[in-house]
Amino acid sequence: MNEFSAQMQKESAASTQAMAVMLHRGVQAERYALYVGLDVHKETIAVAVAEPGRGEARYVGEIANTPKAVKKLVDRLAGEVSGELMLFCYEAGPCGYGLYRQLLDLGQACEVVAAPSSGRIKTDRRDAMGLARLLRAGELRRVWVPDEEQEAMRDLSRCRSDFKGQEQKARQQLNAFVLRRGHHWPRGKSRWTQAHYNWLESLKFEQPAQQVVLQEYVEAVRAATVRVAQITEQLMAAIRQWKLGPVVDSLVALRGIDKIAAVTILAELGDISRFGSPTQLMGYLGLVPGEHSSGRRRRQGSITCAGNGHARRMLVESAWSYRFPARQTMHLKRKAQHASGEAKAIAWRAQKRLCGRYRALNLAGKNQKVVCVAIARELTGFIWDIVCHEMPRVDTV
Repeated sequence: MNEFSAQMQKESAASTQAMAVMLHRGVQAERYALYVGLDVHKETIAVAVAEPGRGEARYVGEIANTPKAVKKLVDRLAGEVSGELMLFCYEAGPCGYGLYRQLLDLGQACEVVAAPSSGRIKTDRRDAMGLARLLRAGELRRVWVPDEEQEAMRDLSRCRSDFKGQEQKARQQLNAFVLRRGHHWPRGKSRWTQAHYNWLESLKFEQPAQQVVLQEYVEAVRAATVRVAQITEQLMAAIRQWKLGPVVDSLVALRGIDKIAAVTILAELGDISRFGSPTQLMGYLGLVPGEHSSGRRRRQGSITCAGNGHARRMLVESAWSYRFPARQTMHLKRKAQHASGEAKAIAWRAQKRLCGRYRALNLAGKNQKVVCVAIARELTGFIWDIVCHEMPRVDTV
């Protein structure tokens, strides 16, 4: 773990140097000669700039969304400010982080930001000008940008999740077809075993077309299952080369967290020790109650559901396992064999706390879904604690 920590500190120092130009809040007017808002689309980018001070943002125009056109824009704007450093920004969206990385390579500062609230009139021109103006004022919320390795792991994790959804959909379609024809698998017996497949393929229908439909549905389920198994194998192999692989081994010490869940959480969030406290991480994941208070009245509602939905869903699913009493089973010991001693101790504290919390909320008459969300929120704190023990703290956001 010491070698891992040294490696992470070395990489963090390099990334901190690369990101230093982005930490501009509070000293923007002294550091940047121009603030550039980009409204990015698949084929075009609308560009607006704001100069330091209180002047209005001005619209520059629209360029093609290509590396060549972006470089030409940077060169032109750099000529206007005699080569001084500029700060660019654009909203996080489906176009990814390629533009962000290109701007950093060109020696400029860039931020990917959460979309600000827009008025009732929305155009590319207004959006770009609004981004430039808010960027200058420091009122945009910066989005964490993964490095290329982290993004690759996230894509692999999401690919498996998509394939798993396709498998579940294919199974549901097959079950629905069989039920419409008056057949169903006996309750209590395991589905999708060889015995279940043998039973499905033994069904006979009067119409030849229906027999073909059955076989096609069965083949679709088999193909989806093979695809999930293959992508899962690729994911497990990638963990061994991933810099956060040792953290995955420690997170699986937690009850309800297997390797798939741990990879999903870390692939989506990266080094979560960058959050200053568990409360910040809970808020980032949208697991805290929304609030609408005024005067002496304080009203809290359902969770905000802000932030990363993939990680939040995985945490809520993991929380279901705490409905059972706390205990150290052979299964838990076996899956935690590669975890550090600190991680195992935190996992046992989590069990005692969360299992008791689940039981208390359940006895109080709370809805089970509400209880699971509350457990997921507290589970987030224990995950943050383990990550902080397993890797050096290099940033706080």
